[in-house]
Amino acid sequence: MRGVYILRNGSFVIRLGRFVIVVRGAGPYNFLGAAGGMKQRQNDNGICDPEPTKMETNMYQINMQKLADEASFNRFHAKVLLWCLLILVIDGYDIAVVGIALPAIMKQMDANASTAGIMASSALFGMMFGAMALGTLSDRIGRRWALSIGVMLFSVFTAAAGFTKDPVSFSVVRFIAGLGIGGVLPVIVAQMVEYSPKKIRSLMTALMASGYALGGILAAVLGKQLIGEYGWQVVFIAAGVPVLLIPFILKLMPESMTYLISHRRSGELAEVARHLQPEVKQPSDAQFVVSTTDHVAGAPVTRLFQDGRGLSTVLFWIAFFSGLFMVYALSSWLTKLMALSGYSLGSALSFVIALNVGAIIGAVGGGWLADKFRIKWVLVAMYALGGVLLYMMTLQASTEVRYLVIGAVGACTTGAQLLAYAYCGQFYPMSIRSTGIGMASGVGRLGAIAAPLLIGQIVALELPLEQNFLVIGAFGVIGAVALALISHGGLASQPIPQNA
Repeated sequence: MRGVYILRNGSFVIRLGRFVIVVRGAGPYNFLGAAGGMKQRQNDNGICDPEPTKMETNMYQINMQKLADEASFNRFHAKVLLWCLLILVIDGYDIAVVGIALPAIMKQMDANASTAGIMASSALFGMMFGAMALGTLSDRIGRRWALSIGVMLFSVFTAAAGFTKDPVSFSVVRFIAGLGIGGVLPVIVAQMVEYSPKKIRSLMTALMASGYALGGILAAVLGKQLIGEYGWQVVFIAAGVPVLLIPFILKLMPESMTYLISHRRSGELAEVARHLQPEVKQPSDAQFVVSTTDHVAGAPVTRLFQDGRGLSTVLFWIAFFSGLFMVYALSSWLTKLMALSGYSLGSALSFVIALNVGAIIGAVGGGWLADKFRIKWVLVAMYALGGVLLYMMTLQASTEVRYLVIGAVGACTTGAQLLAYAYCGQFYPMSIRSTGIGMASGVGRLGAIAAPLLIGQIVALELPLEQNFLVIGAFGVIGAVALALISHGGLASQPIPQNA
C-alpha cells in the first residue's frame, strides 16, 4: 500500500511498498512502524528497514506526559483544579482549626502553654507519617484511593476531637487525623502537577494550593462566629461532613497516568487523552508511554537519590523543614501571641484571617511569577523576604500596619511553602512525584512538629514577645539558602512504551 499520510501533530508518513519514510513533528505522537505485516527499524536517515514479524505492531505512541504538557486549559483541567482545590480547603481547615480554638481549649482543659504545644503538635506527628506513607502508597495503589483514605481519616478523627475531654485523648485523635491531613497534600500536588499544561503549571498548582489558606480563613471565620456562643467543639464536629465526598472522589477524580500505564488500563488512558486534547484524533492502535525515568527498577524512595537527585533531595527536605516551621509556628501560636500583646480574641483571629489572605495572594502571585521566571529564584526571594518581615513584627507599629505586615508574612511563609510543593512536584519524574513530595513533606513535618513545641516553651518562659518572631524568621533565611543550592543537572528523560 502506497501513499502519504499526514498526522495532526505535523508529522507525515510516506509508504513505498515495504519501505516507510517518517518525518516527525513536535507533538506527542511518535511513529513506531509496521506496514504490511513487516516490523520496521528506523535508521539514522529516518528510513525504516523491514524486519519480518508474525504480527503487526502498534504504529503510534502517545506520550501522555507530553500530551499533558502541550494541552490548552479546558473543562477537564478546570474539573481537576476544582476537586483538588476543594480537598485542600477541607485539609487546610482541619489543620488550622486547632490554632483557632487553642485559647478556648486551654481554658476548658486547664492546659498550660507547654501542654498546649504538645496538643497542637500531635496532629503534626501524624502528618509526618501520613505524608511519607500515603505519598509513597499512592504510587502503588493509585491516587484516587490514597486521597479517599486521607479524607476519611482527617474528617472522622477531626470531628472526634470535638468529643474529647482531656489533653491526652485530644492528642491521640488528632494524631490519627494528622495521618490523613499530611497524606493528602503530596498526593493532591502530584495530581495537579501531572495534569496541568506546562505553560501555566506553577500558576495552576499555586491556585490549587491556595485552598489550604482558604481553609484557614474558613476556620478563623467560623471560630470567630461560633466558638464564643457554642464552644470550641462545634468547629471540630463540622469537619466530619466532608467524608460524604469520598464516593464522588472515587468516581470523578482522574487516576494518575503513570498508574494507569503500569496497570495497562488503555481504555482509561484513551479517555484521559481525549479530555486533555479533545481536538486530536487518536489512532485505534495507539500505544501509551511515559518517560524512561518512570520505569527504572528499584524502590521509589531510593530513586529520589538516583540520576543526580541526591543532594537536591536533601536540600528540598531542609527547605521544607524551614518553611513548615514558619507556617506552623504562626498557625499554632499567632492567635495566642497577639492575645498576649493585648488584642482581644476577635482581633487576634482577624490577624489569622490577614495571614491567610496574604498566603493566597502570595501563592497565586508567586505562581504567576514562577511561570514567567524561574520558580526556584522566586521561592528563594520569598523565603528570604519572609524572614525579614517576621523581624519587622518585633517593631512598634499601629494596628493597621501590623495587619499589612502580617498579610505580607502570610504571602512569604504559607504562600511560599505552598509554591514549594509545586516546585518539588516539577522536580521529580512522574512515577515518583508523589513519593518525592511525600518524603519532602514528611521530613519537613519535623519542622512543623518542632515549631509549636519550641514557641510553646518560649511563651512558657515568658520571654519578650519579639523572641518568638526572631526565632521563626531565622528559618526563612535557612530555607532560602537551601533552595538556592538545589541543582537541576542530569534530569533528562526519554519516552518508553507502555508495556516496557
